[in-house]
Amino acid sequence: MAGSTPPRKGRSTAAAMGDGLEEAWLMAEAPAAKKSHAKAAECGGVTVSFGLRGHFNSFVLLLLVLFAVFAVSITTKHDDGNGGREQPETATTTLMPPPPPADYAGARDDGGQADVAGECDMSSGRWVFDDVAYPLYKESACKFMSDQSACGKFGRKDLKYQQWRWQPHGCDLPRFDSLKMLRWLRNKRLAFVGDSLNRNQWISMVCLIDSATPALHKSMAGGNSSLVSFRIHEYNASVDFYWSPLLLESNADHPVHHRVADRVVRAGSIAKHARTWADADVLVFNSYLWWRRPTIKVLRWGSFDAATAASEDGTHRAAYEVTDRLRAFELAIRTWSEWLELHVDRARTKLFFTSMSPTHLYSDEWESAVGGENHQCYNETEPIMAEGEHRGRDTDPAFARAVEAEVARLGARGVAVRVLDVTRLSEHRKDAHPSVHRRQWSPPTAEEVEAKARDPSSGADCIHWCLPGVPDVWNQMLYAHIMSSSSS
Repeated sequence: MAGSTPPRKGRSTAAAMGDGLEEAWLMAEAPAAKKSHAKAAECGGVTVSFGLRGHFNSFVLLLLVLFAVFAVSITTKHDDGNGGREQPETATTTLMPPPPPADYAGARDDGGQADVAGECDMSSGRWVFDDVAYPLYKESACKFMSDQSACGKFGRKDLKYQQWRWQPHGCDLPRFDSLKMLRWLRNKRLAFVGDSLNRNQWISMVCLIDSATPALHKSMAGGNSSLVSFRIHEYNASVDFYWSPLLLESNADHPVHHRVADRVVRAGSIAKHARTWADADVLVFNSYLWWRRPTIKVLRWGSFDAATAASEDGTHRAAYEVTDRLRAFELAIRTWSEWLELHVDRARTKLFFTSMSPTHLYSDEWESAVGGENHQCYNETEPIMAEGEHRGRDTDPAFARAVEAEVARLGARGVAVRVLDVTRLSEHRKDAHPSVHRRQWSPPTAEEVEAKARDPSSGADCIHWCLPGVPDVWNQMLYAHIMSSSSS
């Protein structure tokens, strides 16, 4: 049947031209007959008759058959159904898939095709210096840049830290497309919930969008409140940050005045915070930095003030337990996951949890200490380029396992949360912190001035990140996952 097998030279090609040509082919292959009247010869069940008066006609017919055979041979050799172009013969035909659309999330700058985000471990890779494609924006081009991240504004001269590209081992990280992100965000809300590292990532997202869309009407509302909202008015979209460093209600919830000696969380209490971000279409959580205390107080009843202040008469006005930080974190992350299980819109809301952001507070982690001195990340201008994983002493894998356990539990109950593993890639970037190039929020004390004179690295911020910089990569990963899940 036509189309069931590839055409071969000769007989089957002739068959494709009709029954008449097939009959002529058989006549040409018949054995010669004796000159006699009404003699008959059989060939393959087909009877061919010859008569004396038909010799001339037979001769003419034979010439026609030979001409047809020659024509068929030429056609088979030079025409394979591709408009007469000669093609090499192959045993197998491979059909290539159609090319993806131009704005596909996995499209690489060089025209190649990156793996879909869900099929590649984007956290495993290496840093590659790329001063052509990076940074993704200029610090001065972001109208909403935070002074906490504006390292160039506060005196940093070496800008090489902005020009490193993260290259995963098994795929390519798609370049952030601000307009595509805004098209997806139309009439939606993206909210970052957590501590100052999540605010660092939020500012990065704001700058990625703002710097690429100078003509759009954008505004920032909220100031120093717990909820700050960046709005893109033409798209009716918002990118928000909500200050909640311990996820649960705590005595560190004030967005400005949150430096407290004792950290206290209220057991099982997340509803007050959740009312602010429950309607978001994308939620990006984080929590780790503020748990880095030996112990945490878990409040059962009473006020935060009562839990931290001794009573004059010795009576207790609050019930709390003092527990180790991991146990307190596990209680908080369980409360968080239970709220998501009961309240989140599973069909609409995309959920992410950003893993621990590493610190670089101890220079002996990457170099031999000279005279026991620790300069932290001060004057560091290159990443840690050693092969393999690097882990600083402030990174506690037990906290990562606690998050992964709750994420797995939620997944078994039909609530999908993706962990953005930013820890491994960020561990190598000792060069990308503000260090001393940051805004001083209050005038230095006499002791701080003296300490600075003795040690220039005194007061260096080796926790947060300069922008443009490392958090932009975190948002490239977030962008890749959002686009990938939207197109699937």
